[in-house]
Amino acid sequence: MKLLEMSHVKKKFGDLEVLKDISVTVEEGQVLAIIGPSGSGKSTLLRCATMLETMDDGEMYYLGEQAAKSEGGKAVYAKQAELRRMQGYYGLVFQNFNLFPHFSVLKNVMDAPVHVQKRDKAEVEKQARGLLDKMGLGDKADAYPYQLSGGQQQRVSIARALAMNPKILFFDEPTSALDPELTGEILKVIRDLAAEHMTMVIVTHEMNFARNVADHIIFMEHGVIAEQGTPEELFNSGNQRMREFLGKFE
Repeated sequence: MKLLEMSHVKKKFGDLEVLKDISVTVEEGQVLAIIGPSGSGKSTLLRCATMLETMDDGEMYYLGEQAAKSEGGKAVYAKQAELRRMQGYYGLVFQNFNLFPHFSVLKNVMDAPVHVQKRDKAEVEKQARGLLDKMGLGDKADAYPYQLSGGQQQRVSIARALAMNPKILFFDEPTSALDPELTGEILKVIRDLAAEHMTMVIVTHEMNFARNVADHIIFMEHGVIAEQGTPEELFNSGNQRMREFLGKFE
């Protein structure tokens, strides 16, 4: 089943064309990695997919429901109430954790399911504690973000996203703010989620991780998809730019 379809997406910032006619499909259970040099449009694509940015033109569907359609060269979005419902289909993990500093770890994870999804507090707490256990943070429920390492904070933000029971989880460079030794903690969590068939879209510069965990990789450059395919196809690609880009990581 297609969970997300984006077609012919265009986005400009001033005169700068950041996305030039991009089309992406995410299937249920798929792990999609988006790689490419800085300024290639990776994060903007993710921000358009999660409605943090609006597309200038293009179409977007979540679970077959139309979030935006193209009319006369412009993206026209669905009504606010419909978009809000569709936003419940996905979770987002940022580079810089975005935890509430004045909430305990447990409250950070429970807040949105209780207040946004209006779910039963006892049921949410049980799920939240289970997620923290899974993240190796069962003993940190009452701690505050400032008492945690960066890797621990990022694991809390992953638990928080999972507490919303999303169909898709988006990650925007989830390890870029972390020291190398903490990066492994986060990659392990994402690898475990992949083994459980969680659908994920990950903007990353961790090439080994993309190669080992993703089933599909998109290589972006200058606002276009320069190449895409399985990890095997991409990492053995004859595409000169792709080879040069990968060469920087070897």
